[in-house]
Amino acid sequence: MAARSLAALSAGASLLAFALPVFAQDHAGHTMPIPQPAATPAQTPVSAAPHAGHAMPAARAPQTAPSPSSHQGHDMSAMQGMDHAMSGMPPGDHPMTSALGPWPIGRDASGTSWQPDVSEHAGIHTTQGGWSFMTHALLNLTYDGQNGPRGDDQTFVSGMVMTSARRDFDDGSTLNLRAMVSPDPLMGKRGYPLLLAAGETADGVETLIDRQHPHDLFMELSASYARRLSDTDSVFAYVGLPGEPAFGPPAFMHRMSAMDSPEAPITHHWLDSTHIVFGVATLGWVHDAFKLEASTFKGREPDQDRYDIERPEFDSWSVRASWNPSAEWSLQASYADVTSPEQLSPGEDDTKWSASAIHTRRIGAEGWWSTTLAWGAKSHGGDDATNALALESAFSPNDRWTMFARAERTETDELLELPGGAHGPVYTVGKVSVGAIRDWRVAEHVRFGVGALYASNFVPDGLEPSYGGDPDGGMIFIRLKID
Repeated sequence: MAARSLAALSAGASLLAFALPVFAQDHAGHTMPIPQPAATPAQTPVSAAPHAGHAMPAARAPQTAPSPSSHQGHDMSAMQGMDHAMSGMPPGDHPMTSALGPWPIGRDASGTSWQPDVSEHAGIHTTQGGWSFMTHALLNLTYDGQNGPRGDDQTFVSGMVMTSARRDFDDGSTLNLRAMVSPDPLMGKRGYPLLLAAGETADGVETLIDRQHPHDLFMELSASYARRLSDTDSVFAYVGLPGEPAFGPPAFMHRMSAMDSPEAPITHHWLDSTHIVFGVATLGWVHDAFKLEASTFKGREPDQDRYDIERPEFDSWSVRASWNPSAEWSLQASYADVTSPEQLSPGEDDTKWSASAIHTRRIGAEGWWSTTLAWGAKSHGGDDATNALALESAFSPNDRWTMFARAERTETDELLELPGGAHGPVYTVGKVSVGAIRDWRVAEHVRFGVGALYASNFVPDGLEPSYGGDPDGGMIFIRLKID
C-alpha cells in the first residue's frame, strides 16, 4: 500500500512539475484583455453560480431588470467584462435575475445560499414552451493514496449531475425545480481514504474514521417559489427531499474556491454537512443585498443506504443572515439546532454555529480568483463546543488552468472512537493541501482535465503513535466537465 501511495505522490509531483512550464508557455506573450464597460445592467448578462441550479428564464418577454437602486453600494465595476461567451448565452435572450429574487443570478449558490455576484456560471441552457432548462455536470475519476499506519489507497469516481427547470409568470413570481444526482455511491459504503476525516457510518455500527463518506445518489430534489415585492424586495419558499437548509456557506463542492479539488475538507461536518437532509422547508425575505431565512428540516444524517429516499421529518431548525456588501463579497452567519444527527448516538442533539466570508474577483476576460474563510462550531450531546476553521483559495487565470489550496484546523473527538460508539478525547488537528488542474475544451460544452494534489496532515503528540507522525497523502485525477 505504501509503495503504491508513494508512486501516486511521485506521479502527482511529476505532473505538477510538467504543468508549471506548460502553464508559463501558455502565458508567454499574452496580455489579458481589458474588459469593456457594460452599457446597463439590463444589457449585460451576469454570470451565475457554478451550482446556481436556477435555469435561466425562457426566451420570451423579458422581466423588468432591477433598477439601479437595487444594487446601491455594490461595486458593479467588478462585473464589467463578463461577456456573453462566459455565460454561454446569446445576448438578449435571458434576464439577469435569480429565480429567487431581483438580484444577479451569479449570487445564487447551493440550496438557497449566496456567493459573490461575480461568481462564474456554467451550464447548457435550453427552452421549451414557457419553461427554460439548465444542465451541467462535473465528474472526477481519482486515485487517492494516504500514507501512514491509518492510511489506505483507492480509485473512485465522484461528482454530480444537475438539471433545473424554471417558469416565470406574468405577476413576477417564479417557480424553479431542481434535481441533482451523484455517482458517489459507486465508491462503496466506506467512501474513500481521507486522513483526519470522520463522520457518518458505513455499517450502522462504527463511525467512518480517516475516510470521507459517499454522498447519496439523490443529492437534491427541490422546488422553490419566489414572489417579487418590489425592485429590491422579494420573498421565497424552498422545499427539498432531499435539500439544503439555511445553514453555513455554500456546500464545498459548489464553492468556486473548492470545487476544482476532488478532496473533501476535514471541516465538512462543522461547516456544511447539512447540505443533504431528507426533508427541508425554508422561508426567506430579501431586501437588496441582505437576506434573512429560516428552515425546518430532518436532523438525522443520511444512513448507509445511499440509493434510497428516506422518510422526511421536521424536527430541527436553523436561521441564517446573509449580506453581499459588494459584487465581490458574500458574508453569512447562521445557527442550527439539530435533533439526533448521528445514527450511532440517537439520543444526543447538536447545536451548530457558522460564519463565513467569500471574496471573488474577475481577472481579465476569462480568469477569476476566489477565496473563502469559514468558521464553524458544534456542541454534541451538551458537550463543550468544538471549533473548525478553513481557509481555501482557487486561482484560474484562463479557461485552461486552475490552482487551488486549502488550510484547515479542527477540534475533533471522533478520531479515537471508544467501544459502544462513544467519542474519545478532543484533539486539535490540521491539514494543508495544494493542487492544480489543466483543462482542455474538447467540445463547445465539454472540458476534459488532468490534475493532482498533495496534502500534509498535522497531529498532536497523543495521536502521533497511531498515525506514525504527521502523515501525508495525494491524489491524481481526471475530470469531465459539462458546462
